[in-house]
Amino acid sequence: MGVLIAPSIICADFSRLGEEVRALDEAGADLFHFDVMDGQFVPNLTLGSQLVEDLRPYTEKPFETHLMVLEPDRHIEPFVLSGSGRITVHVEACRHIVRTLNLIRTFDDVATGVALNPGTPASALDAVLDYADAVTVMTVNPGYAGQHFLEPMLRKIEQVRMMIESRGLKTLVQVDGGLSPDNIGSLVSAGADIVVGGGSSVFANGRDYKGNIARLRGRL
Repeated sequence: MGVLIAPSIICADFSRLGEEVRALDEAGADLFHFDVMDGQFVPNLTLGSQLVEDLRPYTEKPFETHLMVLEPDRHIEPFVLSGSGRITVHVEACRHIVRTLNLIRTFDDVATGVALNPGTPASALDAVLDYADAVTVMTVNPGYAGQHFLEPMLRKIEQVRMMIESRGLKTLVQVDGGLSPDNIGSLVSAGADIVVGGGSSVFANGRDYKGNIARLRGRL
């Protein structure tokens, strides 16, 4: 499997989201990343499950929902029913992270994801890695698009990759925040399987989606 590019819908033009999803699909996006923020776990407030459901007819490619919310268990079923194929929750937001991941697993064909904030060490995964189909390493502080990539997170990506390989798992490593053509090679070398693209990559250069995705792939 090659490296997957996942546009972050929070960076799209919200006045024409359906057309944006279709254009990103045609430009070569591999999956779509939905950042859900509650204004409490992170300072911003974003989209709900109804919007995800409304966008589902515009592409057949996978949707991932990234729950940056407190009490994520309450939101899992609505986003699964909206068409999300993977639900990602934060270690920092879950009181009982294994219970939450097992709740996600009760839904057929829905993958589990665990996310780590920049200040959370890779060791926080030790007891939960076996329950995760994907790990998201946040390479910016979550809450807003357009932040600069935090270089020290490269070491954490490497640590997560080593943890996965030492256990013989097939868990994917996703990197979220500050992606650009200049750093995608380093991210993949460190162990990334999926990269989330925002304003400094997929949505840059006047929203030239096809050219931007091609430039990212050209740096791999």
